[in-house]
Amino acid sequence: MISVTDLSDFFVEVADTLVDEFDVVDFLDNLTAKAAVVSSAAAVGLVLSDHRGRVRFMASSNESGKMLELLQIQNQEGPCLDCLTTGVPVVNADLAHAGDRWPTFAPRAIEAGFQSVHAFPMRLRDQVIGALNLFGAEDTRFEADEVKVVQALADVATIAILHERNLGQAEVLTEQLQSALNSRVVIEQAKGALAQADRISTSDAFDVMRSRARSSRRRLVDVAQEVLAGLENPDRT
Repeated sequence: MISVTDLSDFFVEVADTLVDEFDVVDFLDNLTAKAAVVSSAAAVGLVLSDHRGRVRFMASSNESGKMLELLQIQNQEGPCLDCLTTGVPVVNADLAHAGDRWPTFAPRAIEAGFQSVHAFPMRLRDQVIGALNLFGAEDTRFEADEVKVVQALADVATIAILHERNLGQAEVLTEQLQSALNSRVVIEQAKGALAQADRISTSDAFDVMRSRARSSRRRLVDVAQEVLAGLENPDRT
């Protein structure tokens, strides 16, 4: 069930966040976390398609969401890929009955403790640039009105990616998408390196970097680059 109270709070926060020079990577991570709260999903993931059409992981509400997205990308099957290919939402998919549709993904997701999945396209006119995916530990089912609400969350993610960009120029769209994807790669590298160096979990490492970024009003990717540089050269100031 969609929480109306959480949904209202979410859109208020979105309105406050979509300001000049906001951090798109941090925004999308926060969006997946909020989408999980609003929908009661056990995990939420978000993927984007780069300028070569390759599907790339972009954000997740937790490590389970990241694992499920990478599982689909590595095996080239799953709800997010279906959603990207067709531009049509995948709704109320019962993983226990999806073995024929996703012979690799479905049993692996079930083994990880998930029972249902929903995928919603991130669309720019006729072009699908990504997908927002919700995974349930139970057989969660959405009503028609709830499907519209979650699709609206995916649309918000699309707006964030294209914020203050000229939507009529394909080359600008490609540049913005690739920039966001490149930032995610750097952040993942720094998250892993910091976790290893400080002997903490990758989730805690990410929280440390995000806290630094917000307290210093810097982009998350800039903090990630600083972390990597500092670990490579401890004497660097």
